[in-house]
Amino acid sequence: MESSDVYGRISKTCVALALAGTLSLHWAFLQTVAWMGMVASYSEHAPLWEALAYTFDGKHPCCLCRAIAAGKKSEQKNEFTSQNLNFEFPPAKENPIFIAPASFQLLPQLNSFSESLLPEPPTPPPRGCFA
Repeated sequence: MESSDVYGRISKTCVALALAGTLSLHWAFLQTVAWMGMVASYSEHAPLWEALAYTFDGKHPCCLCRAIAAGKKSEQKNEFTSQNLNFEFPPAKENPIFIAPASFQLLPQLNSFSESLLPEPPTPPPRGCFA
């Protein structure tokens, strides 16, 4: 396995985890784990259909379900609220006046750098094997 292949997999995994965190999929994963644990726990003392009913009725939450609900609630409180930002600019004149300079002088162009890059071709031109 090449190292670039490993780095590609690691980077794709990191992007997928970041996206899952952005979409709050970690809460869905934890809730699924909690429900599976609740069904397994309740089914030890009751039939499966009764364990499923206890799990999803909302009256019998486990400690993990309570922690997930508290985490979701605290996460919603900390969300950024959109603020209307009003930019204030200093007052400007309504009719600006542009004044031309009193004198103008065109300066000669000196571009010695570009001239040093391209030397003049040798004279006469070099002769190749096809001459």
